Amino acid sequence: MNTVTISETKNTVEVNETTNTVTVNEGISTVITVTTEGPQGPKGLDLDESAKVDGSVVYYDQSSAKFKADATTTKLTLVDGGNF
Repeated sequence: MNTVTISETKNTVEVNETTNTVTVNEGISTVITVTTEGPQGPKGLDLDESAKVDGSVVYYDQSSAKFKADATTTKLTLVDGGNF
């Protein structure tokens, strides 16, 4: 009596996020494309302009960790030797 044994090789992909490696074990040649997720959108200035007035000058406020444009610092408050 003749017997036929059929075995299937399953493709597996292992991703190790700690070392950023990809291991692919498969039975046939296949092109694998690996991409990584990047930041969601561009990182720009965090500008608080909710209190802006005519002539506001943008400045960095360390306590809020934001750039601001408000009535505190305007082109009229800038003077020689003043605190900016």
